[in-house]
Amino acid sequence: MLFTTITPNCFTFATLITACTHSQQAASLHAHVVQLGCHSNNYVLSSLLDSYSKCGKLDQAILIYNQTLHRDVILLNSMIAAFSQNLRGEDAFQLFVQMRTAGQCPTDHTYSTILNSCATLTALQQGRQVHSLTTKIGSDRNVFVASSLVDMYSKCGNIDEARRIFDQLPHSRRNSILWTSMITAYAHCGRGADGLDLFEQLVNQQGMAPDNICFTAVLTACNHAGLVDGATKYFDKMEMEYGLTPQLDQYACMVDLYGKSGQLIKAKQILEEMPFEPNAVMWSSFLGSCRVYAQVDLGREAANHLFKMDPYNPAPYVTMANIYADAGMWQQVLQMRKLMRENGVKKTAGWSWIEVENGVHVFSVSDTSHPRLQDIYVELNKLTLEMMEAGYLHVMKYVAEDNTNECI
Repeated sequence: MLFTTITPNCFTFATLITACTHSQQAASLHAHVVQLGCHSNNYVLSSLLDSYSKCGKLDQAILIYNQTLHRDVILLNSMIAAFSQNLRGEDAFQLFVQMRTAGQCPTDHTYSTILNSCATLTALQQGRQVHSLTTKIGSDRNVFVASSLVDMYSKCGNIDEARRIFDQLPHSRRNSILWTSMITAYAHCGRGADGLDLFEQLVNQQGMAPDNICFTAVLTACNHAGLVDGATKYFDKMEMEYGLTPQLDQYACMVDLYGKSGQLIKAKQILEEMPFEPNAVMWSSFLGSCRVYAQVDLGREAANHLFKMDPYNPAPYVTMANIYADAGMWQQVLQMRKLMRENGVKKTAGWSWIEVENGVHVFSVSDTSHPRLQDIYVELNKLTLEMMEAGYLHVMKYVAEDNTNECI
């Protein structure tokens, strides 16, 4: 088109940018957008925000947003979604508050996105506040908002409220997304059997045909319930009864399931024989199972695949070092430390957060910025003493020969 007399318009760019899968593609189209004067169109800018954020270039998305003078609901929704997708839930919620303060009316898409952020933060109080807002304007009857409410309540540990949301929506409005959300909710809270019962109700009573995403939820439910035979049965049913070709996600579920149950040979067989190239998530799952079942050789093979995929990711180095430590192979532990140093790999600090009295408290390894740091350490010392009185013994098996406090 660029080599003809036909000039791309804003609709053209918005469509093309949405299809981008790499940040370089988005950047190239971004340059054409500016060159042809489409950079003031909020539909185009919204597509750019979405594309950059999905490609991991959140800073570029923020820059575009900050440079835009007229920020309508479309652009705000895209920026909230960008924060949510990149696990910046607090920023997403702040932008949502600013949006309402400025008198702009959130859409069903806004509510669905901000509820996803509350789910990521496990911020139950904020999630309830958003739920209250959706109830006042009737958005809770929207199936996508209802699905987000189910997800939020389940991830915040309130599975009964999630089920109430599911039940209050009329049968005629429940689509496969809502059913899948509820099955997934049961799976992740350890009630896999309830999730499978719901799936049977979906196909036998409602007569709805499950899709691949629904089967991912079903296999996850089997995984959390430890139902290896059940998962195998449902995996076979996909193609035999419903004509669905298993995709990467379903194979990943089976690898994880077989790995957790100690059937590592079957898990490895799937990795080698499935019609897809195994990704890092699958090899990481397999490596974790190798550590649980002390399989040094299989673990080494999985770790080598992960080293090739991402040589700067510290996780496989740490897991492999722990496998060696479990086996008493201290020389290999030190070699793993040396390999990390040579490749410039550093451990990523762990993060956790908890909601207390309407506030979210964030914690990180070696972080000393919390205003109640001394109180935290006093409480931790009390807990340690109580654990020792109950019979807890500090395990020193991972202390390496160079006097470090951990193998890596």
